[in-house]
Amino acid sequence: MDLHVVQIHYGDGRPAPDRELETTALQQAGVYDVAGGDVTFATPVLPEAKRDADRIVTLGRVCGQIAGAVADGIAAGRHVVVTGGNCSHLPGVIGGLQQAHGPAARIGLVWFDAHGDFNTPRTTLSGMLGGMPVAVSAGLCYAPWRELARQQVPLPTDRIVMVDVRNLDPDEERLIHATDVEVTRDDATLAQAVARLAEQTDLIYLHVDLDVLDASLTPTHPTKEPNGLDIPTLLRRIEIVMDTGKVGTFGLLAMYARGAEGETTMASAIEVMRGALTSWRAASKA
Repeated sequence: MDLHVVQIHYGDGRPAPDRELETTALQQAGVYDVAGGDVTFATPVLPEAKRDADRIVTLGRVCGQIAGAVADGIAAGRHVVVTGGNCSHLPGVIGGLQQAHGPAARIGLVWFDAHGDFNTPRTTLSGMLGGMPVAVSAGLCYAPWRELARQQVPLPTDRIVMVDVRNLDPDEERLIHATDVEVTRDDATLAQAVARLAEQTDLIYLHVDLDVLDASLTPTHPTKEPNGLDIPTLLRRIEIVMDTGKVGTFGLLAMYARGAEGETTMASAIEVMRGALTSWRAASKA
């Protein structure tokens, strides 16, 4: 299984050197060897002249660079892995899939996260852009962010499956329930949801924010949450999605493995990436 690894060294629209340390650690751990094929790497960069005083414009342009890197990997016939960065880069990944497969492609999203990231400027309690990207990709807010990310067509909410999302803001939760987004919190409902999603889509983007794990496994993550998944449970649920045969791109983002306990967080990221790629390779051979 040949890979194209898109390494995002940004936090929202700002350069983030720590993300480079994390993506390098994944390489040095040899996680990509389990795929059994050739591996290429791309590191999207926004030229300084393209930065804008409007943070939404700058973030959209960063996402546009990510989209180009994703599309290049698909055009080369490789399985695309996206890592580093954070959840705000979702529209760039979806934009790359649309660029490669066409705006009419039926793309599904399986979202592993402690949070829904389905806030809009009207529902958010924090104002964090990282809490809004799924809503952006669904066309509910910040159209310039989505459009600059080369995502021409919003993602229909019936093509979004969320896993865990154990911490939702009150208005965010109400918004999710007002749409066709499906929230799953156990193996059985996930299996049912992804079976339906696989029937209705041409391909799936499987996204994992490391904070879906329990806080004890991600001690340096800024949005860590208690009562999260352990690694065997996460890998079992990732395998359920991989087994559909529809996963076109896999993302492990928002690792945040810096600080006094960063080794614990990075060890979790390495184990998750290695396990996910093992499942993906097995599913691609089936």
